[in-house]
Order: sequence, then C-alpha cells, then structure tokens
Amino acid sequence: MLMQLEKKKILTEDDIPTKFDPINYLGEYLMRNNPYYIKDPAMSGYQRVMRDVTEDLKVHVPDTICNRVSKMKENVKQKREQRDYINTIKVKVAIMRKRALQEQFDEWILDPRGMIPTVVFISSHIADLKSDIFEELLKHLCHCADEFREVIKSDIKRQMFADLFLYCDHGKVGILDRQRTLALLETFYDRITQKHKHLLRNPRQWPFVEFEEIDLLEFWGDMDNQKHIYEDFDKVLLGMNALLSEKHESKNQNQLSENQQKHDEQKKSTPPPSPPEEQKETTAEQGPQRISTAEQELYEEPEIKQENVPESIIEQELITEKRPHRGSIKGQGQRKGSAIGQGARRKSGAEQGSRRSSMIEQEPQRESIAEHGAYTESEIGQEPQRGSDAEQGTRRESVTQQGTRRESAKEQGTRRVVEQGQRKASIAGQGPRKMSSSEPGSRRGSTTGQSQRKGSTTGQGPRKASDSEYGSHRESIIEEPHTEEQGPYGETIPEQEDVDSTSQSREVRISKTSAESEYIEIPSQEKKSWELIHEEELSKELQEPIPTSSKTDISGSDLDIQKDKSCEPKSQKIEGKSWSGEFFACDWRKKYAKFEDEDQANLIYDNSKFTDLHSIIRNIQFYKEIKDRSAFNGVSFNLFQFVQVLETFVGEDAPLSVSESLTSFFKRSYVETKEEKMSALEQVRQNAFQIRRGLLLEALFQKWDSDGSGFLDLNEVDELLYTYKDGMEKESMKKAKLHIQFPKSHHGHEVKLSSKQFQKYIELVVSELRGNEDQVLESVVEFLMNSLKRSHIEGLRNCARRKWLHQIQHAAETSGVSVEPVYTETFKALTQDAETHGNKKISAHISLLEENELLPDRGSVLLRNVACTLDDAPFVLNRVLYRDMEGISFTVVDEGKPIHVPQVQYHGNIVFWNNSRSKNDRNGSLLALPLHDAYMRIFGVLAVDTLRDPHKINIFVPHEIRFYQGVANVFSTAYHYVHSREHILHIVITGLGWLYNVTSNIISITTYFVEPSPDQVDYVLRNMMVTGQLGLTEIHTNPPTTFRKSCVFRDFLFKCTDSSEVVLASIYGETHIVIPLRERTGEALGALDVNIGRTRMLLYQEYKDLQKMMKVIQAACYEILGECSGEIKKNIILEMEKLGEVQRAGIIFFRIMLQELQACLQLLSSMDFVTLLLYDHNTQIESTSSEDSKSMELKANINLVHDILKGVILFFHPELESSSDLEDWDKDKLYVNKYLVESICSFDPTASHVKVNLQLINKYIKDHSRIEVWKFGNTVIELLYHWIHICLALMQLSKKLNNAITPPLPSKSDSSMYAKMPGEPLPEK
Repeated sequence: MLMQLEKKKILTEDDIPTKFDPINYLGEYLMRNNPYYIKDPAMSGYQRVMRDVTEDLKVHVPDTICNRVSKMKENVKQKREQRDYINTIKVKVAIMRKRALQEQFDEWILDPRGMIPTVVFISSHIADLKSDIFEELLKHLCHCADEFREVIKSDIKRQMFADLFLYCDHGKVGILDRQRTLALLETFYDRITQKHKHLLRNPRQWPFVEFEEIDLLEFWGDMDNQKHIYEDFDKVLLGMNALLSEKHESKNQNQLSENQQKHDEQKKSTPPPSPPEEQKETTAEQGPQRISTAEQELYEEPEIKQENVPESIIEQELITEKRPHRGSIKGQGQRKGSAIGQGARRKSGAEQGSRRSSMIEQEPQRESIAEHGAYTESEIGQEPQRGSDAEQGTRRESVTQQGTRRESAKEQGTRRVVEQGQRKASIAGQGPRKMSSSEPGSRRGSTTGQSQRKGSTTGQGPRKASDSEYGSHRESIIEEPHTEEQGPYGETIPEQEDVDSTSQSREVRISKTSAESEYIEIPSQEKKSWELIHEEELSKELQEPIPTSSKTDISGSDLDIQKDKSCEPKSQKIEGKSWSGEFFACDWRKKYAKFEDEDQANLIYDNSKFTDLHSIIRNIQFYKEIKDRSAFNGVSFNLFQFVQVLETFVGEDAPLSVSESLTSFFKRSYVETKEEKMSALEQVRQNAFQIRRGLLLEALFQKWDSDGSGFLDLNEVDELLYTYKDGMEKESMKKAKLHIQFPKSHHGHEVKLSSKQFQKYIELVVSELRGNEDQVLESVVEFLMNSLKRSHIEGLRNCARRKWLHQIQHAAETSGVSVEPVYTETFKALTQDAETHGNKKISAHISLLEENELLPDRGSVLLRNVACTLDDAPFVLNRVLYRDMEGISFTVVDEGKPIHVPQVQYHGNIVFWNNSRSKNDRNGSLLALPLHDAYMRIFGVLAVDTLRDPHKINIFVPHEIRFYQGVANVFSTAYHYVHSREHILHIVITGLGWLYNVTSNIISITTYFVEPSPDQVDYVLRNMMVTGQLGLTEIHTNPPTTFRKSCVFRDFLFKCTDSSEVVLASIYGETHIVIPLRERTGEALGALDVNIGRTRMLLYQEYKDLQKMMKVIQAACYEILGECSGEIKKNIILEMEKLGEVQRAGIIFFRIMLQELQACLQLLSSMDFVTLLLYDHNTQIESTSSEDSKSMELKANINLVHDILKGVILFFHPELESSSDLEDWDKDKLYVNKYLVESICSFDPTASHVKVNLQLINKYIKDHSRIEVWKFGNTVIELLYHWIHICLALMQLSKKLNNAITPPLPSKSDSSMYAKMPGEPLPEK
C-alpha cells in the first residue's frame, strides 16, 4: 500500500485531492490473496460446483487414500462420541452408587465420632462392578450391618455378664462354682413367665449338662421329646405338619368357594390369595419335615402383657422351622413374625386351640372381637395389632378418635376399606411390630412401610425408624414388652420417639410388598395374615403395579428392584441403649484373662535366688504355643466360660431385659458360705503352687540337660540329690523311690528320666522331706541349681538348640496335619547344629518300620526310608532295608540304643545307598538313633552321617550325640502329634458318616483344628474338612486359616474354642451349633461347626443323635490322645484293632459306640424284653378296632419288633437263615432269653470266626427308618436298632480293609480329597 502511495505521489502532494481509499485497497489486496477465495475467471460457476462435488465423491471410492482417510476420521469421531457417552454414563452411575453407599452408611451403628468402627474400603472397588454384582454387594452390606448390630448387642450382653461374674466372685479367686451356676439357671428358667421361657434354652439339657453327667440308659434310650433344649419343639412342629397335610387335602374342595369369595371381595378391593391355597403350595415344596415359612410363622407368638398365657399360644411360639435368621437375604421379612403367624396369634385362646382343623372348620371362628362381646384377658394385654381386622381401620385413625369410640366390627371394617383404598397402605403396617414380608429379598420392609410408620397415626408423631431398626431382635419369636400407654381398642401411644427402646418397647416390623397397596374387607384376623404372607404371589397373579408412598419412587414394573432395596436407615440405638463406640470383647481377654503361669513366672523373676533360671523360664514362656484357651474341668467356671454359658442360656432371641433380669437374679441368689470361700481360695493357692513348681522344675531340667537330649540319667540325679544337707536327707529321699515306677532299663543301660518323670520324682522327694512343702521345694531347687555348673558357651549352645527343637514341634502344630514340615525342620535342626557346633556337613535320613507283606520270608518287618536330606534324595528316598541285608539299623531297633560308627569304611556292615560312590570316597562317621514312642516302643531309625564332609576327622563328639538324641525324641513327639490329629480326623469322618445316615436336616459340618498363630500372640483355626448334606467330606490339603480379627461376624467359632463350651449362634440366616473337641486337659483342640440351616433347632431325635455322635467322638479323642502321650495303655477290644493303627482309627468310633450300647443293654431288666414278646400278629388280629389308622400303626409296630429281633437272632444263629423257623414268631420268642444280652455284650463282629449273612439281616432292617424306630419309643428296640447297624458296619469294614479304611488326608499332589463313611461307596463326581 505504501508503494501505491508513492506511485500516486499522494504523500508528497498533500493539497491535491484524490479518490484513493487505503482501506478499500487493503481489503481488495487481502481478498485477492486469500487462499480460500481464488477467483478463476476462466471457470464458470457450474464447473466450480462440479469440481466440488467431484472432490466430495472421492472419499467414497474404495481403496483410495481419500476413502481410507475419511473412514479413519469417521471412526475417530464415532469412538470419541462413544467414549464421551460412556464417560457420561459412568459419572451418573458413580453418583448413583455414591448415593446408594451414603444410604447404606445409615444402616450401620456409628460410634460417637460418627464413623463405622470397622475398616471398610468400598469406593475404590465398586467402579468396575456390574449392576447386579453391585446390588448383591449392597444387600450383603445390609446383612453385615444387621449382623454388626447383633454383634454390638451381644457385646453389651457379654459386658453385663462379665460384670456379674466379678460381682459374684466375692473372694476374687477368678472362678465360680459350676453346679451352683447351673442350679440358679434352672431356678430362673422355672420361675420366668411362659412368654419369655421359650426364648431361653433348657439348662437341664445338653450342652449345659455334660454327657458324663447324664445317666447312660437315659442318654441312649430316653425318647421324651419334652426334654428338648426348646420345650415342646417337636410337638408343635409335628402338629403344624399335620395341619399342613390336612389343608393340602382340602385344597380342591375349597377351590371353588374361595374363587367365588375372591370374586365377590374383588368388587370392593383387590383380594389376596386364599390362605389354604397359598400355604399348600409352599408346603408341597418343603417336604414332610420342612414346613413353609408362612406356616411356621403361624405359630410364632408376639410379646404379650398378661401372665397367664394359653397353652395353644405357647405351643405356637416354639417353632420357627425354616426360620430365616438374621442376616438372611431372602426371607428376612418373614423372620419377624409373618402375617400368617400374626393373624393366628391375634385370635383368642379358643380360636387358637382349633387351628389344626381345616380351613372350612376355621371359618366360623373368624369373628371380630366385637362379636365375641368383650376382650379376653390375652387380647387386652396384647399389642394394638391383636384385634380383628375390623379394628385395623380404627387404628389408622388418630389416637384421640380411637380413644372415644368403639364401633362394631362391620362398621370398622367398612371404614377401614375406604380408608385403606385412599391411603394405599399395608395392613401389615398396623400388625404386630415384626417384619412380615412375603418378599424373599426383603429384610426390613419397603419404603412404603416406612412411610406408614412415619405418619399413619397421629399419636405416634414423626418417627425416623425403619423396620431394620429392630434388627437386634430379628431372631426373636416373642418380642420384649412394649411399655407404651394403651388407648382404647389396644392402640398404643409411644412415650418416646425412639421406637427401638429397651425392655420398655417392642419391635415394629412393617410389611410392604406387592399387595399392600390394595385392601379388602376380611372378616377375621386370619385372612389378613394370609394377605401379608402372600403379597408377592398375589402381585404376580394380578400383574398389577405396586404403588408406594416412600421417598424413593418405585413403580410396579420395578418389583425386582423393590425387592432388592432392603436397606433403610435404622435407629442408632440398641433397644434404647446408645453405643459407646467401643467393643468390650476386643480387649476383655487382656483385661480379664488371668494366666497363672505368667503371674508365677513374674514372681520367680523377682526372686534373686533363681537368677540362673530366669532366662530359661523366659524361653519356656515364649515357646508356650497356644495361649488364651480355657480348660473345661466340670467343677468351676472362669470368667470366659461363665459368660459363654449365660450367653447360651439367654440366646440371641431374648431382649436385653431378660439378660438384665437374669443378672439381677444372680446378684440376689448367688451366695457362698465362708467354708466355700476358703475352699476356693485354697484351691487357687494349690493351683498357683503347682504351676510355680512346674516352672521351676522344668527350668531346672533344661539347665541340667544342657545338650537337649530330653533325658537325665537317674544315677546322676541321685548322686547329686543325696548330697543335699550333707547327706542328712538321704534315707528320706530313698523312700520316694518306693512310690514311683521308673521306666524299664535295657540290660546294662542306665535309667533315663524324661522331663515329666524328673518332675514327679523331685515332687515325691520333696514330699518326704520335713518342713513346709513350698519352702522345701525352693530349697531343693536352689541347691540343685547351684550344684550344676555350666559355662557361658554351654548356656548359649543350650539356648540355640532349644530353639531348634522348638521349631520341630512348632512345625507339627502348624502343619495342617501334615508330617512333611516336621521332616523339613528335623533335618534343618540337624544341619544347623552340625555347621554351628560341629563344623561338619552331614547327611541324614529317617526310616520307619512297616509290616513286610510282600516278602515275608525276608523278615516280618522292614525299614523304609521316608525322608532324607535334599542331596541324598535320588539315592535314599523310598529305599527299603530288609533284615537279611547289611546294616546296623535293625541292630538299633532290636537293642533300642544309639550306635556310633566312627569310621564306616572299616566297619564292614554298612549299607551305602549311593552305589556310585567309590570305596576310597567312603570316609566318614555314622550315627543311628532309635525312634521311641510314648511307650518306649521303637518305630523307626534316625541316621546321620558325615560322608559328604570334606574333613578327614569328622567323628561325632558326645554333646552332638546327645543333641541328636534330643532331636530324635522331639521328632517322635511331633510325629505322633500329627498322626494323632490325623486319627482324630479319621474318627470324625466315621462319626459324621454315621450321623448323616440317621439325620436329614443338617446342612453341613465343618471341622476346625486349633493352631498357634504366626505371631505367637493368639491362635488360629484351620478349616480341615467340610461335610456336605450328602455326607460327602471334602478334606483340604492346605487347610484355609481363619484369624480372629478377620471373622468379626463368625466369632462364635473362637467363643467355642476360648471357653471349651458349646456355642449356639445364628449367622447370615443359618443356625450353627459349634461343639468343641477337647484335649485330655480340657482345652479345645478343635471344633465342629454344625450348620442346621434356617431352622431354629433340630428335631429332638436328630438333636439326640448329634449328642450320641459327639459323645463317642470325644471319647475316641480322649483315647487316641491318651495313647499317643503314654498316659493310658492301648485298649484293644475287637480283633480288627490288632491289624494296625490306621485300621484301628477307622473303627474306634464304632467300637466305642458298641461298648456304650452293650453297657445300656446290661442295665435293662428282663421285663423290658418280655414286653416285646407281646407284639404278636395273632393278638393284633383279635384286637383290631374299627379305626383303620390305629390298626395300621399297630401292625407296623409288630413288624418293627419282629424284624429287629430276627436281625439280632441271626447274628448268633446264622443257621436259621435257611430254616422256616425264622418266620415263626412263637419259635423266635424262644431265642429271647437271659442269654441273649450276654451274647450281645460279648459279641465281636470283626472276629474271623463270625460268619453272618449280612444281606439277610439288612433285608429285615432296611425298610425301617430311623424315624419309625424313634416314634415307636421303646428303649430296647432303640438300642438293638443301633447295635445291628454298628455290627453291620464293622463287618463290612472287616471285609474291605484295603479300600475302606485309609488315612483321611489327601496326597500333596491333590488340592483336596473326598471321603465318606467307611464301607460306603463314594458317589461319582
């Protein structure tokens, strides 16, 4: 532009006018040079358009650059849009889930800081979850919140009972008398009102009473159902099943009339399904012994106010068969008293008494209370929901209106229909304050029920309390008293806003499902109950939407979503009690646990006389494996056992008010005399002295045995003891030898004392000396301690060796019942000691004795190398040494003493497993040590050599030999420890197989073993095996570990092992009976977790059979453990027990049960058998009555008696199997004589001379079920029935030794193994 200005001379000639416009010029220039505005004067407009179109069409020509570029751009655009859309959805889902988690947060009880006192990391894990998985997570968190509420409630009870223990322990001795405690529980149980009694457990029955305290004949032969832990449990259950069957038969007859009635009622409102129809459908699915949830709730009794309760009401309360427990995802709404149960309970006593009649017979009873003319006492005392359905209308009015009028049933019902139609609320909203829901997924009721609860009654005022506020009582069959003012017609006026209040309030359970939005006029309470239970089914039939009035809009088409939404905000109080935010049970063990050994150890530390023993005692305390377990002794309770027994007595269903009443009763009634207090103090003093004495003598033994051999020479001990007081007490000490039996010594060998034998010997010596026993003991220990001179190097070596020996035993206790870790630690200890204290490189192997079945001409036994050091495995492992071969191992076995060969190359009788080694390379020493069991029998050889050591001089010195003896001794203890646990598992599998053959309602049984924890602070539980419903047991190779801190909601397992008491608990809707397996000391070595499903309790027959199994298993455990420790001698009863340890472990369960049955039969009188002879078919024909049912029952009983006795006779008279005399009852009677019991009690079914036709005997008994025998109720038949089955099982085992009895543990190559009762085939996988 400047050049143009110069050209036109505009800049120089200012006065010359010009038409030049610089702005226009600049614009034209820019337009001409614009690359997007190129004007081609040679191209027409049409050509330009066609050119553009052609360029656009280029992108659609396949396999061109433009086409590929265009597609790439399009794909990029679509992916970008899709990504943006997905991100938008993710943000919305994240916001929605965040809100859901915020609502879920309100489910939990918070501590005073407003936080959940458990570590829950959720937000970081839910981003990638699918919707259905997230919904399941929410439901699971709901259950966890509900369980957490129960944990808090249980913790409150525990603190209450712990304070009670401290109050009753006047002498502060730490124990309370067991018998007095049980007697007070019995008294309290007898005095409590019937409305609460069925919530408690009968303290006169197991598990409160031990098996040994029950009369033998009563334990095995008593079939009185009234002695159940829950009284009348079987009676009510059987009555309910009979009612269900009767209703099922009348279904077709009532169908037309019910449909007509439903059609008439539908004109006014939507009707629910008829009660019998709905109930029969569920009954058909449950089977004969499983009742539907709806029916079982029919007999569930809510809390009542009066003292006199009709029996019919009480009976109904006792059953919650198929009861969904707390934590259940499906059926939680049903658990809190379904509307069926509510309807039935709201009738008067007369109505309830006739409930077992058919539905047609019950119709005349469906009258309102107004038609009866007056309220009965029970009806007045009941909750406001106990009136007829006609009263429900008045209950939906304000309290003032209800208090001023009392209308007839018809008028109230009419008004109720109109009111219900307008408000779209559920009848269940005013029902008993229990959750009543037919939705399987509903726990607390839907938001509709909550909305009703918030504002349906003027007198109640606003309440922020969802149904799940009352989760603390969700297993309760009767709720705690509701102390609110009652207006007319039973309407209540709450005194406080908190509806989750204590013993002064009741739980409110409001049902809200598909049928709650429609109401019909029902003339009786019962029809309302049917409506509440079957709301879900009704909605499916009518296919109508579900209107709701909650704050969350859920349409009828979202029924599934509504079912899943089971979590609503709850009260932050437990029955009116605020939570402090701290768990009492978290540190109560540290606070109240009293470990006498630690106290005595501290006293010894403070005593300067035993300075040399302090470090040894510290090691003893540190190496003490499993701590914090209470031992059961049958005489007294410590704090943990006392709390657990009271918890078991009260149960989880009872409100806190019952626990408070029990506490007050104990404080008034538990009184000890002065003599009893002094006796308890003396007992505690004696116990403390015994523990102190044990610590001192064990420390002295370890100081004396500085090389860790595990034994002391008796002559050396006597030589030092006789110098006590310059020999003045020598004669007294010699007297002590007269009272002790020392182990037998081999010819020319010294007598060796183990640690226990040494302690016993010193105790006897002290008892013979004059003076105070405590002071004399300390004086003797001090003298011996000072007489033993050990250098510092010896002390350090002793400490290191003790650690290595401890690791061998620790490996056995933490191995999960596997001997492989024991082998590993044994070789590790040998290698470390050789390198550290001997400067050697050693090789070692372990060989065990086996019976020589393949080549008996080479000797009756052989030695098999079962383990070795790693370098020697290719040459040594699994090699066999026979007696006719070279070697010194059998010499060690025969003589029972170690043999040391300093130079093996010159011995001439040594087996070299590595044949590739040259003769010039066979320089080294060999040490062979015998492996002894508790009875000093030799079962193997431990061999250690130095053939791999490069040094020329590499012999074993004496202190090394003594340590290797100690290794052999500890290995033997660890080896038998593992195998004793393995035998116990074998016994448990056998017992479970027997139990599953006689019961059907046990879901699963899990076997746990106690093991030390890795940090040695607490102990853990190892899940050894799980037995399913078919009796098939899965045994784990690597058992899962359960830690106390990681199982907050399954702490009942640790409660059982802590206290060594039986625990009854409910978790995630299933009832568990956890039974301890006790060691001989009374501590729990494991536990059996019996899962009985969604039932309150087993039938009495199954409950008794469970007791029988546990009694036999525990007796077998005592026997196995006693034999392994050498405390008792091996008890060989049956011929089959002589075949080997494995075979014996497989049949010991049946042998002990056989002995129990034989002992019971010996206690019977002759008249007990004579009564059986009266069961004759001829008598039955003559006395046949007109009632066919009784005649059939009598005939069945006669057949049962005949078949059982014939089966017994065939065991002793097998020749009758081919004779017709067996079918002649008159001739069979002749065999039932005084010699029959003698023959039964001396019969060995495993004897080789016994030849019995098992098929024929089985033919007689296979058609008679366990239930039939139980119902017959005869003690003789009961005992003989079990005796026949035990004998048959033992005979089958004796014929299948090779494949029926095998060690229960799987091989290392398998993850698990399946096993079943020996003698029965495994089902195909």
